[in-house]
Amino acid sequence: MSWLVECQNAIKWGNNLKIDLFKSKNLGYLVLLAILVTLAVGLILFLIDPNINSLFDGIWSAWVTMTHVGFGDVVPISFFGRLLAAGLILLGLVFFSLFTALVSVSLIGKNMDVLGVDMRNIEWEAGRIQTGEDRILAELARLHEHIEALEKQLSSIKKPV
Repeated sequence: MSWLVECQNAIKWGNNLKIDLFKSKNLGYLVLLAILVTLAVGLILFLIDPNINSLFDGIWSAWVTMTHVGFGDVVPISFFGRLLAAGLILLGLVFFSLFTALVSVSLIGKNMDVLGVDMRNIEWEAGRIQTGEDRILAELARLHEHIEALEKQLSSIKKPV
């Protein structure tokens, strides 16, 4: 039965992560930029490379190159086409790194929020303990003064007249 609860928790966690990622404007910008780069490079490949026979082939080649899938069905054969593909490979690495960073920030951000709440609770509890400690120390000081006064009274009673 516990595996069912674990599965439900995992699904809930995944849904929360998905919601957090879709709330992120940066992820939207990254996806939009990747699509625009794919379309632009696909168009350029179609225009400059003789092996790219259609705009769709150019876009397909750009996407496969940028995502590092590398099917090899549509490849640039001209010098500038290959140079553009090499740049696209590097740009794909950058996009993948940024995507990974955004997911990491989303995951760590949730933990930091929880950690922040825990830290505020700890600070509040530490303040409460400090206040209690101060009251105890004040009471000890008062009792110490009271004991000294009683000792003085006792010593004055014990002195022979």
